[in-house]
Amino acid sequence: MEERIKRIYIPMTETGFYILYCLQEEMHGYNIGRKVYEMTDGEISIGAGTMYGTLSKMEKDGLIHFVREEEKRKIYGITELGNDILKAELRRIERLYQNSRGEKYVRE
Repeated sequence: MEERIKRIYIPMTETGFYILYCLQEEMHGYNIGRKVYEMTDGEISIGAGTMYGTLSKMEKDGLIHFVREEEKRKIYGITELGNDILKAELRRIERLYQNSRGEKYVRE
């Protein structure tokens, strides 16, 4: 994994994490926003500026890629680099969670 990208994205913002997590399945920004809102019981609502700014940056950095356009909406998917970043962040979150519970973290 490219170290520069790793330094930029880990630790991830909560918004960035949810966007990348959602893009394990191809979708457009509006659907990502709806899914995040549902996943978090309405606690996180990603505004359009944040959504499209983050998608643009992630695409530029190679974490996601444009798949196709449907009804004037861009559909994105996660790249191999994006998957690597997401897995690293999930490991980091799991370690934090286990440590907070006084459990020994065991890396898989």
